[in-house]
Amino acid sequence: MKRFLAVMLALIFALAALLTGCAGEGGKKNADEYAVKDDLLKSARADEGHNRVFYEIFVGSFSDSDGDGTGDLRGIINRMDYLNDGDPDSGLSLGVEGLWLTPIFKSSSYHKYNVTDYYQVDPAFGTEEDLKELIALCHERDVLLILDLPINHTARACEWFNKFIIAHRQGYTASEYYNFYTWYDGDAGGAPAGRTFAQLSGTNHYFECNFDGDMPELDFDQENVRQAVVDVAKHYLDMGVDGFRFDAAKYVYFGDHKRSVEFWKWYMGKLRDIKPDVYAVAEVWDSDGVTDQYYPAMNCFDFTISQSNGLIAETAKKGDVNRYTAYVESYISRVDSIRPGSSFTPFVTNHDMDRAAGFLTVASGTMHMAANLYVLGPGTPFIYYGEEIGMRGSRGGAQTDANRRLAMLWGDGDYVKDPTGTTYPASSQVETTVADQKKDENSLYNHYKKLIMIRNANPEIATGHYIALSFEGTKVGGFVAYDTTRSSVIVIHNTTLSKQTIDLDANGLAAEELRAVIGMESAELDGSTLTIGGQTSVVLKGGLKPGNN
Repeated sequence: MKRFLAVMLALIFALAALLTGCAGEGGKKNADEYAVKDDLLKSARADEGHNRVFYEIFVGSFSDSDGDGTGDLRGIINRMDYLNDGDPDSGLSLGVEGLWLTPIFKSSSYHKYNVTDYYQVDPAFGTEEDLKELIALCHERDVLLILDLPINHTARACEWFNKFIIAHRQGYTASEYYNFYTWYDGDAGGAPAGRTFAQLSGTNHYFECNFDGDMPELDFDQENVRQAVVDVAKHYLDMGVDGFRFDAAKYVYFGDHKRSVEFWKWYMGKLRDIKPDVYAVAEVWDSDGVTDQYYPAMNCFDFTISQSNGLIAETAKKGDVNRYTAYVESYISRVDSIRPGSSFTPFVTNHDMDRAAGFLTVASGTMHMAANLYVLGPGTPFIYYGEEIGMRGSRGGAQTDANRRLAMLWGDGDYVKDPTGTTYPASSQVETTVADQKKDENSLYNHYKKLIMIRNANPEIATGHYIALSFEGTKVGGFVAYDTTRSSVIVIHNTTLSKQTIDLDANGLAAEELRAVIGMESAELDGSTLTIGGQTSVVLKGGLKPGNN
């Protein structure tokens, strides 16, 4: 993933400008090219659990229940009242509606993306009974639980790979594991171009390992391999897990999007046979032109708007909201035409990226505005744990992702520690904790909590038909969202530092009431005149005036 980051960022920025400036013909062409024609895939609609606010948990860094310093499943269970207490009216929890857990399967690494046994919960994280208890607790509180499932590769210590090694050393070509991983024979020629291989000791055979020598890659041309990864998913779906986040989805056939997409269409068809409403989202770290290709199978995270130079950060830092909302409208329209019911999946950062509070600061208010832009909007936003309290962390000179996955700052004696390999200086970390911010009504934590409450109180925001607004001569912008009953709301953001006045009537809008104000300043609705303070967002009951629909 990360080897392509520099190139991809440049491509993403260029494509974002292209899509925003000419979202018509370019988007239509992509939609026609990748549109789903398969009835099974067409039937996968918005009842898959979309339109919720999800929360990503890097399990080993979140909450420690047994004092060994490693976060675990019991720690998450103990923190469910923080995440969602089951009472949407209590105002006492963050209120997230879905959890994404990074891999929990047995593995030798701290991050668990190199799996040794897919059928065993890593002992450092707890037991299968803990997982079942967490699933039950989530469902009692109407929270979805999805697992990060890395199937592009396994660990070298995986039993599958051990059997693969034995078969090759013995020359036992009839073994069902002989072709379980992609490999080439050194006696027959050189390595396929553009891919990385390592030698199997005792042979002149080489296995594919594009990410790391400890991550051999499965051969998805083999029926038994495909069945094996279906069986893994079925095991957890039968247990009650709601779905999966798929790591490194574009690499199952390295450098070949067409074959990778065909695999995911096949795989998702199998999973929907098991659980018709299975939730799935893919990590396709690339430009929109590439992620569009994967939408026939499932939703993808939107990388164009993430990270330090993505559209969310750019807009939050006094940028033009009209450019952002035009992009969102174009994106939603395009992917829905590819597969009806597709969902927009925005985020600012995740466990593979420098944390948002390093390039969007709490003191400047840009962290608040970024949250407004993507949480107070359509689709299925994902919050990275600790984002809600402004935690910091970056790879730094040591070039370690451990610095992006630091221990959650609870402030109540939790024993969870930073992961192995961390070099991020404690002096650079945010000084406040969850305990501190809960007591401060103006804290970033309480801002996030209020945002989610506003979103839930105005469901049109998440599920309604999205119509981007355009306010000429100003960076203030927003959208109208209509639900199926034609109930509608208007959301308007002012990312500038100064108070702005908008004549709603002159812009073809009719507002009945000011339903919510959130940000650094206040807002007022006087007839059709909206006055909105700097770095502030509003929700209005209303919509387009007749004749403007």
